[in-house]
Amino acid sequence: MPVVVTAVFHPVPGRKDDLVEAFRATIPDVHAEAGCLLYAIHDADDGTITMIEKWESVADLDAHGSGPAVAALGAATKDLLTGPATVVRMTPIPVGDAAPGQL
Repeated sequence: MPVVVTAVFHPVPGRKDDLVEAFRATIPDVHAEAGCLLYAIHDADDGTITMIEKWESVADLDAHGSGPAVAALGAATKDLLTGPATVVRMTPIPVGDAAPGQL
């Protein structure tokens, strides 16, 4: 069963563009990981950057979390964040038509 994740990142004031560039440099390696269905950043209107992820399974997500791509991402962003990201794991609840009814 797929798993969806949101991760909200709080950039250091004045460093949001640097944070986005750090993501640009490291996200392609995540896209190549087994089970990655979606891994995309979004600019939120509250000044944060939100990552939306979708993985084929919890096992794939767990492997991602302990893999080299996340280590590189952490190293690239550590001085650009005010604190740890707020991460939430979710299990989709299909409703209605599958295409618009679930991520």
